[in-house]
Amino acid sequence: MTGSDASPSFRLAYVPGVTPTKWVRIWNERLPDIPLTLVQVSAAEALGALRGGEADAGFVRLPVDGADLSAIPLYTEATVVVVPKDHVVAAVDEVSTEDLADEIVLHPLDDTLDWERPPGQPAFERPATTADAIELVAAGIGLLVVPQSLARLHHRKDLTYRPLTDAPESRIALSWPQDATTDMVEDFIGIVRGRTVNSSRGRSKPAEEKQQPKPKRQPGTGTRRQPTTGKPTARNPRAGSGGTRTSKSGGRPGKPRRRS
Repeated sequence: MTGSDASPSFRLAYVPGVTPTKWVRIWNERLPDIPLTLVQVSAAEALGALRGGEADAGFVRLPVDGADLSAIPLYTEATVVVVPKDHVVAAVDEVSTEDLADEIVLHPLDDTLDWERPPGQPAFERPATTADAIELVAAGIGLLVVPQSLARLHHRKDLTYRPLTDAPESRIALSWPQDATTDMVEDFIGIVRGRTVNSSRGRSKPAEEKQQPKPKRQPGTGTRRQPTTGKPTARNPRAGSGGTRTSKSGGRPGKPRRRS
């Protein structure tokens, strides 16, 4: 593991649709002396940013190609179709790709879904970005299939979306350069995986105080039996300074003989 002094802050890249707010808040609570800098990148640029040292780790969309990057899959997103609110699709709860067979479906150049063949009819040309495709949907040019987080990111009052049941899904992962697994990267992995501050494997913990061993009982210091003479005790209530008196004839102790 390399040292964490190479960077004055922790740089976290994230692709559109990912909201890292929760993890950033936990980082700031646990490591207030190390600022976290967010670096927004497109899905196509994310892996290059990690390889080029522009970020220490990043939320990316799978797949992650190459053995030089480590990745922890986090969650899978539902796929939806974005339509105008007055479109027939808006009247149903969900649709299939077959339902879109006669529709113009936009396929932007930054599409994040791994299609063998996109559904519907292709548009005259592919929009450059998802944001451009959203504008075309609003203009009634066609429909758009995207991960649900991107539909939420580009929300418009005149558009809505419905789940697409048989479409490819997009998976989000935390990725970082394998040869740069620093203490800060380990700290962030622990946060994302939900480890508590005491169980985080990243930064070294202060040594715990050793428990003091219980003192051993020294020979001769155990509990002794009370003597049968001396002060009265619970076991010997008749004891006294003169000891126990017994008659010569074997009568009751302490009771004098009567003279005739």
